[in-house]
Amino acid sequence: MSTKRISLSLATISAAALLAACGSMSPMKPMMFSQDGLPDAVKVPMGNKVAMETAGVGEITYECRDKANAPGMTEWVFVGPNAALNDRNGKQVGKYYGPPATWESMDGSKLTATQLAVAPAGVGNIPYQLVRANPAMGMGAMTGVTHIQRVAIKGGVAPASLCSPASKGVKEIVKYQADYIFWKAM
Repeated sequence: MSTKRISLSLATISAAALLAACGSMSPMKPMMFSQDGLPDAVKVPMGNKVAMETAGVGEITYECRDKANAPGMTEWVFVGPNAALNDRNGKQVGKYYGPPATWESMDGSKLTATQLAVAPAGVGNIPYQLVRANPAMGMGAMTGVTHIQRVAIKGGVAPASLCSPASKGVKEIVKYQADYIFWKAM
């Protein structure tokens, strides 16, 4: 046999062995979200199950405004979010925006919510959050959602730049990422 033919035969055998090994492996199951390791304040109550896991990628707008009950002082104030909600494969399945804070599925169903709790999520990150969903508007993925958790947070805190009386009204946009976990009653 020629060297070229031997190399081709070995490549064919190697490919067949690799395919056979892959075929005998059981498919990987997607990991389900676990509340282990989250602060108790932001854990969803028993009697609920994960309905949808999304990764929010976007930005938060802050505005330099007068500080409440402190004449002459200013602070960065949260104005609202604007983020794409992607499934675990990176496909956009919805969006998150506000005010008021609204989670909307690509199928048109959407909801607002009432904040129940927050907990620190590390330096430079907005806090973990647990909200109770208001009844959904429209039929679709948001129908029946009871709670939403914000976890796996990266960034989003108020700007580090100076907010002074001279810069009142200035808006700044900060990038952030967070997973939004949607829960429904069992």
